[in-house]
Amino acid sequence: MDGKKLEYKGADALKELERLTTKAGEVQQEILIKILSQNRETEYLNKYVGDSSLISSKILVSQFKNRVPVITYKDIRPYILRIANGEDSSLITSRPITEMLCSSGTSAGEPKLMPSIAEDLDRRTFLYNLIMPIMNQHVAGLSEGKAMYLYFIKAEMSTSCGLPARTVLTSYYKSTHFKHRPHDPFNDFTSPDAAILCSDSDQSMYCQLLAGLIHRRRVLRLGAVFASALLRAISFLERHWRDLCRDIRAGKLDDRITDPACRSAMSDLIGRPDPDLAGQIEEICGVEKTTPSWKGILCRLWPNVKYIEAVVTGSMSQYVPALRYYSDGKLPLVCTMYASSECYFGVNMKPLSDPTDVSFTLLPNMGFFEFIPLGENGSLLMDFEEDEEEALPPTVLVDLVHVKLGCYYELVVTTFSGLNRYRIGDVLQVTGFHNAAPQFRFICRRNVVLSIDNDKTNEEDLHRSITAATKSLLEPRHALLVEYTSYADTSTIPGHYVIYWEIKNTNAVQPPISGEVVTECCIAVEEGLDYVYRRCRTNDKSVGPLEIRVVKSGTFEKLMDLFIAQGGASINQYKTPRCVKSKAGLKLLNANVSECYFSPRDPAWIA
Repeated sequence: MDGKKLEYKGADALKELERLTTKAGEVQQEILIKILSQNRETEYLNKYVGDSSLISSKILVSQFKNRVPVITYKDIRPYILRIANGEDSSLITSRPITEMLCSSGTSAGEPKLMPSIAEDLDRRTFLYNLIMPIMNQHVAGLSEGKAMYLYFIKAEMSTSCGLPARTVLTSYYKSTHFKHRPHDPFNDFTSPDAAILCSDSDQSMYCQLLAGLIHRRRVLRLGAVFASALLRAISFLERHWRDLCRDIRAGKLDDRITDPACRSAMSDLIGRPDPDLAGQIEEICGVEKTTPSWKGILCRLWPNVKYIEAVVTGSMSQYVPALRYYSDGKLPLVCTMYASSECYFGVNMKPLSDPTDVSFTLLPNMGFFEFIPLGENGSLLMDFEEDEEEALPPTVLVDLVHVKLGCYYELVVTTFSGLNRYRIGDVLQVTGFHNAAPQFRFICRRNVVLSIDNDKTNEEDLHRSITAATKSLLEPRHALLVEYTSYADTSTIPGHYVIYWEIKNTNAVQPPISGEVVTECCIAVEEGLDYVYRRCRTNDKSVGPLEIRVVKSGTFEKLMDLFIAQGGASINQYKTPRCVKSKAGLKLLNANVSECYFSPRDPAWIA
């Protein structure tokens, strides 16, 4: 990537964004030709295009589209493992692979290793540099204060040949692009780099929250990568605000912080004792003396914040009610970008839009994008039985600029680092266009599904039905659904859906949610599921009553700790699996169940 483009900021960045989206088709063609020209001699592409050294770029592109298959991770995994074990990068890419990126692996299955080359960092930096110019068009004065963004790394591993294996965000935060970034008033963070780069997540969290409290009057933006990480920080703050206040009052860092770099950076930041600041925070957090809840706590602790930034789409949308509760509904929830370990994809051109309306403009210079149609005329049709196993005809794919408004697609990407026609697994809907570049709404992950018989329940359907049930039955009773997951229990005959719920009372003077209410939630969730599920339940009797297992407070934090400890995800990129298949995960959940409730009747169904 052109090094100059890394420096694009302000008006120059917006001008480049306009150029890319206006010429989206041309840019995509250039990107594909460049990828194929670089990687045409690799072992992988040679299998499909043969000796391509003498053929034209036009013919090479045609051969790619007609011969190279659409693949999933299981197809490319043998090549990745060979490279991880010491074979040459030329198996899949002409550039040296510098690291393996660990995907979160918690959406569906185990962590995956994704190849990455040096210039991938340039592409990620380019996208990051677009965020603030876009935000500045919608929110004024962001250079006049600080950003309290809670970022975390995960201790990295190495492959058998010595390649670093780490998360994509750990890679970025440890890179010179981040550590040696020039001062930028639009990206002035409250957290010292040493706190972000501390691999002990508890020490990192403590230090970053302490730094944010010290700068509380200067904080203009709050955020984390995912909404779940921000809510985990609020939970941590609930448990440790007294300790943080003690540090501020004494002007001395708690002895629990043993990381030398953290101690040095935070000791400089704390400075002299500040009993006034400690008293202010105690007055706000000491809810037993003032208000009966932490509703609006973010606005009270950081009174000048203009918005909250975090991923709140897809599976993260379930956290929107909690974020609105803790901000008293006063702060916009901003989702700025769409990215994964495999590739960074695009940006949100309308960042202040409601979370339900968030769409991302795909940037045509990030990789070569193709799309598998998932229905016609605005209808979403997914064959869940196929589950990515059946081969797709290579010619079925649609190019970026040829997608249709309102239609649904699965994203497929080809990258410089050796992924060719790789299925990302995200289901997207076209919502509009910015110039010639389409804009997409994230719908769900394709391969998350509950099924007992003929029923096929995807992530979006499950989320929609649970959201409707909690909105009508829990929220009016001052309760929040903190987190949920599910699995298809086939140990009984017939099998049935099990949903694990962690519920939090938002008003200390209100009694806990009764069993009768949770029982009504069971049938409300079932009523919100599709026609086939309700037929299987009511007519065919092939699916048993839905069960909600209420778990103890903190259970989902334990689940998060379990999956992070198993490798792959960091706090930054962890997403609660909406369908649990891990035996260890199920064992943990079941060990923390406090009550079980079943649907009391069949859901409505009309033949």
